[in-house]
Amino acid sequence: MEGNVKWGPGTEVIARYNFKANSEEDLTFSKGDVLTIMAATPDPNWFKAKHADGREGLVPLNYLMKRGDGRAGLMLWFHGKICREEAERLLLQNPSDGAFLVRESTNYPGDYTLCVCFNNKVEHYRIITQDDLGGLTIDEEEYFGTLSQLVEHYEMDADGLCTRLTHALPKKGVSCSNGTADKRAFEMTGWLIKSQDICIIESIGKGEFGDVQLGMYKGNKVAVKTVESPESRLAGGGGGGGAGSNPLVLEAQMMTSLRHRNLVQLLGLVMEADGLVQIVTEYMAKGSLVDYLRSRGRLHVTRRDQIHFARDTCAGMAYLESRHVVHRDLAARNVLISDDGVAKVSDFGLAKSQDADNPDVGKFPIKWTAPEALKTNLFSNKTDMWSFGILLWEIYSFGRVPYPRIPLAEVVRHVDKGYRMEAPEGCPSEIYNLMQRAWHREPEERPTFTWMLGKLEQLQRETTSNANSTTSSGTAANNNCNNSTAVTAAGAGGGSS
Repeated sequence: MEGNVKWGPGTEVIARYNFKANSEEDLTFSKGDVLTIMAATPDPNWFKAKHADGREGLVPLNYLMKRGDGRAGLMLWFHGKICREEAERLLLQNPSDGAFLVRESTNYPGDYTLCVCFNNKVEHYRIITQDDLGGLTIDEEEYFGTLSQLVEHYEMDADGLCTRLTHALPKKGVSCSNGTADKRAFEMTGWLIKSQDICIIESIGKGEFGDVQLGMYKGNKVAVKTVESPESRLAGGGGGGGAGSNPLVLEAQMMTSLRHRNLVQLLGLVMEADGLVQIVTEYMAKGSLVDYLRSRGRLHVTRRDQIHFARDTCAGMAYLESRHVVHRDLAARNVLISDDGVAKVSDFGLAKSQDADNPDVGKFPIKWTAPEALKTNLFSNKTDMWSFGILLWEIYSFGRVPYPRIPLAEVVRHVDKGYRMEAPEGCPSEIYNLMQRAWHREPEERPTFTWMLGKLEQLQRETTSNANSTTSSGTAANNNCNNSTAVTAAGAGGGSS
């Protein structure tokens, strides 16, 4: 491993062993600690890193491993560290075209191998990890953010492989059709948190599937989401078995592969032997965007705040779009505001990779869901864009409920007939034009989030510039007024002398 690893700044790694500093430059850490790489050093066996508690220093490469995409170890097709011969033996026991598995590469540490059965033989495709180019690739043309996305792509189209992936060969002991929440996999990829390390302070709300509480973890405030009903807990307990379709585990599964400034960051997952499951995320002190808008209103939420929240949310969604992830429940209630005012997309309980199967349509909020999604139960980044248009309307109406004068049962009929909401009072025409683009009847005519982000950033610059100009003009007017007063006073004094 030495000398061959290229970890860029921001890469998260897990401590494999305890390490005690041998000099003032070194960073002491314990097994299981999460560190963030800051920079490489002239010695390829050492990196400069930052501990979760804020300490910085030099760390030895051979004590660390890259924090994994939790989804890999949780999917039934991922077999971990097995050799080429074992993969062939497993696939050829009952040979079937399109059967496949993924294993860790034995010849290229850090890479993976896709093994595919075709014509009674097994083809092995190296999956190259290229962090600097955006993820994983087989042909160095198509890049994917996670192994799950790569597999889903080749399930849709062979795209250069010997055949399309049709069915996974399950890892021994795995029996979940969508993937298994293997406690060991979370532990190996560095996402498992011990329940005793979390101190619950108070309840701060309710989420999609249960309570959300404020807690402390390693000296920092965190949000802890706990599954509410016993029947939703881990099937058979959390001691290392499968979690079936536990919603919190599936949400955590998705979140392990996502990292962006405008997404609420997953810190880890608690899985107890009695079946208790908790998601631990960063704490967002100012709550949901919709509550923020409603509680402060026009007196305190400025035009600059509005464009800032719109831009932040769009940036998070553009990232999801680039990772081929569909959120499917985008709304102001699912955007949270940090203590320093950054808006972050949250609540990935319904999020899935594009082309994944969709749950029952009845679970989706009608007023935020694109009309074609309600009809066909198919979701994409274009249906997310429709929802983003509704979210923009929420921002510029200061948190009003969409379609305020139309009964819920009538919304779908009105939208099908071409009705679109009017611009909120005081909404800039440029913003309303973006809403209308997002609500285009034809999904392919709606913009991408990348395009929308560019427009919003341009409007943000103009808004900031106008605000600064207004401030400067006000200051100049005050100065002129003060100067005139001074002159008048001086003149009055002169006249009396």
